[in-house]
Amino acid sequence: MVITAFKNGTEFYDASATPYWFKTGPTWDNVRYLFHNTPYTTWLGNTAIIGLAVVGITLVLAVPAGYALARLSGRIGQSLGIGIFLTYLVPPTLLFLPLYWVINTLHQQDKLLALILVYPSFTVPFSTWLLMGFFKTIPQELEDAARIDGASRLKTLVRVVFPISIPGILTVVIFSFSLVLNEFVYAFTFISSTDHRTLSTGVYTDLIRGDLPEWGAIMVASLIPTIPLALLYNAFLNRFIAGFTGGAFR
Repeated sequence: MVITAFKNGTEFYDASATPYWFKTGPTWDNVRYLFHNTPYTTWLGNTAIIGLAVVGITLVLAVPAGYALARLSGRIGQSLGIGIFLTYLVPPTLLFLPLYWVINTLHQQDKLLALILVYPSFTVPFSTWLLMGFFKTIPQELEDAARIDGASRLKTLVRVVFPISIPGILTVVIFSFSLVLNEFVYAFTFISSTDHRTLSTGVYTDLIRGDLPEWGAIMVASLIPTIPLALLYNAFLNRFIAGFTGGAFR
């Protein structure tokens, strides 16, 4: 991806050029084309706005739901947890018509709010199931000790449970934002104007003209959001793995 992003456009159709290195040297033409000839910064801003909003909604709904399900005794909590996770497995194509009806009824077609309302429908179920498993790994004795010291349920959740649950919460943040960054079907369906598009749909609609994709610009457009996400994964790799394993196998 990095090599292709800085290749000269003629090299893509040159049979004698190697795909793994430059033939005529690197060039910044693809970067200039992307920022000067397309509304790439607008797509980037739209994706960031939607991503932050979806992450916030997901945390507000999934954290208390996961904690409540983790502390429910007996089969009730387990059954509800499995039921919530099964909703995540529902194919997006089955939800397309009812979600379209909701968005159309609310008059949010071709607005960023449409995606902000739709995306939590599949980030919240998975995040709730993941956090439920993670909260189950936290000893109940820690909460009991805090309650004996006079802490309320809410204070115990904020002061005791949340700090221990950072790996699980961080996993939810990365998962939700990655999903927003890569989701295409709903973004392509509910957003039609260029100024409201996200990265995934903007690259597809504006950088592929007929049968001639702008390969260099596409690689640059894909590389820019990939770098910070890769750095984030690498910086918090151990906590990310702990969040997934702690939530998935309990």
